[in-house]
Amino acid sequence: MNENRNITLAMVLSLAVLAGWYFFIAQPQMRAEQAKQAHQAELGHKKVQQPQAAPSQAPQANAATASHLSRPQALASGGARIAIDTPTVDGSILLKGARFDDLRLKNYHETVDKKSPEIVLFSPDRTPYPYFAEFGWTAGGGARVPTDSSQWKQTGGGALSPDHPVTLSWNNGEGLVFTRTISVDRDYMFTLDDSVANRSGKSVTLYPYALVVRVGLPNEKHYYSLHEGFIGKMQGSTRDPSYDAVKPGQPQSWHSTGGWLGITDKYWMATLIPPQNAAFDGTYQTGNSGGTQTYQADYRLAGMPVAPGASAHVDQRLFAGAKVVSILDTYRDKENVPAFEDAVDWGWYFFITKPMFSLLDFFHNYFGSMAIAIVLLTITIRLLFFPLAQTQFKSMTRMKKLQPQVESIKERFADDRVRQQQEMMDLYKREKVNPVSGCLPMLIQIPVFFSLYKVLLVTIEMRHAPFIGWIHDLSAPDPTTYFNLFGLLPWSAPDSLPGILSGLTFLLHVGVWPIIMGMTQWVQTKLNPASADPVQASMMNWMPVIFTFMLAAFPVGLVIYYAWSNTLSLAQQWYIMHSQGVEVHLFKNLSFGRAAARFAAPRTIEGKAKDVTNDPQGGKGKKRRADDDD
Repeated sequence: MNENRNITLAMVLSLAVLAGWYFFIAQPQMRAEQAKQAHQAELGHKKVQQPQAAPSQAPQANAATASHLSRPQALASGGARIAIDTPTVDGSILLKGARFDDLRLKNYHETVDKKSPEIVLFSPDRTPYPYFAEFGWTAGGGARVPTDSSQWKQTGGGALSPDHPVTLSWNNGEGLVFTRTISVDRDYMFTLDDSVANRSGKSVTLYPYALVVRVGLPNEKHYYSLHEGFIGKMQGSTRDPSYDAVKPGQPQSWHSTGGWLGITDKYWMATLIPPQNAAFDGTYQTGNSGGTQTYQADYRLAGMPVAPGASAHVDQRLFAGAKVVSILDTYRDKENVPAFEDAVDWGWYFFITKPMFSLLDFFHNYFGSMAIAIVLLTITIRLLFFPLAQTQFKSMTRMKKLQPQVESIKERFADDRVRQQQEMMDLYKREKVNPVSGCLPMLIQIPVFFSLYKVLLVTIEMRHAPFIGWIHDLSAPDPTTYFNLFGLLPWSAPDSLPGILSGLTFLLHVGVWPIIMGMTQWVQTKLNPASADPVQASMMNWMPVIFTFMLAAFPVGLVIYYAWSNTLSLAQQWYIMHSQGVEVHLFKNLSFGRAAARFAAPRTIEGKAKDVTNDPQGGKGKKRRADDDD
């Protein structure tokens, strides 16, 4: 009874801790973040007073204006532009400041509908959320260099495309002529070939820099389990503070040779890549004006002395696009961008997450179907865990055979817990049974479960990836719910319940696949005879229900994997129990199986069913109950 009471108390305390964390920590944080973002949207972006740029650091960009315009209005009012047109992106470069501030991703849309708007990565000033990249020079000795208000001129004409680089120039009127040639590949990498010719009569030292700036954060769904914010790789180490970790007036700076840095979202990223053989000073910094938060990642290269009649030259790159793993790998291997695949947040279990994604992506590319890929991944994982599962199921079988002896020991030494534990351990030792060996395989599979969740959540390859039937996005929850009769009614469940009931919102979003998963888990619990302990039996009966509601809000790809895995576990456990000569109790333990057994019970000559459980002789009833317990 003490064990039952302890188990029950542990469950109650665990649920209380989880509920308290949600209501008093997670929910207030989410509401505060939503209120802050709403406040930012209402305020307008006030122009921030910029400090005087020192030659030893990149300047802080002018990034905000007082009033908002629609995107088309902002693009039309900013001045002359050069169009960008590649197989993966379209947009334009603003000649004023040579700023990358207009970029859309052709292959990705806001919803699963291919006719929905393209994903917008960069946005110009005077839109609600400006986001852009700049490259330039600072100088010592008062030399004039181009700024974000300088008007560059295009040499020749035409749009920027993989087959057509564009060349820009700017003359400071004092003998310094700046030239920039911009090229782009068929994916998301821009290359800037910058040079400056000194036609003046004195030497000048120039410091190349690059920066990427974001003003405010769109009011989108953010996840606590993945990184969004600053990101960079410097000499083998990762620097990835969140947006809130960099405080205004407290920039984070470092020195490195080679690497990259920028700002990342869940699926998209803007990254600055300096020359990999050059030393640079990197900085993350934030600002705040009128309630609008600004975020800037930048680097500055070492000074380049330019004598009269000489010139200086530097190549820099900008990645702006989707974090497709195969593309990141290509840039890492062929373009010498170190550890670029780590732009994807693989999580703590990266040593599992990376190969798991590679296998899933291989199946998808080979068969052309994510449905087949999920099934094959599940089978592969089950095969890898087959020896462990076999050990687990054999241990469960042996423990079940010893259950009568264990119960006998508990009865004999009910008042002596120390002796009781000693006798049970002696029994396990004599029978060569390890009571915890059945738990080890389940514990080992926990990292696999979380790794698959991470793969489905963070990799863009899973975004809007369809499955069979009504599933059009494996990275999102099952869109059907019992609230709309699983898609039969033309409305969806509300996003949240009002007031104090908001914590129970998850009760509304139980779809078809979570129910299928819960049913497979329920059948799996019925494969073995019910526990003699009523508390443990009740826990096992409720676990499928709890998991059904808990996983309903998870990516449906994870739920599908879990359902397939349960089904394969059923087959595997059935096979192992049958091969060990153990009676399989599946249908006997199912409710409809017990009902069928009552109808099929043996009858006497008079046609009355024989009641073996209430046998007045007692001995036969005990024997039948003992057989059932086995």
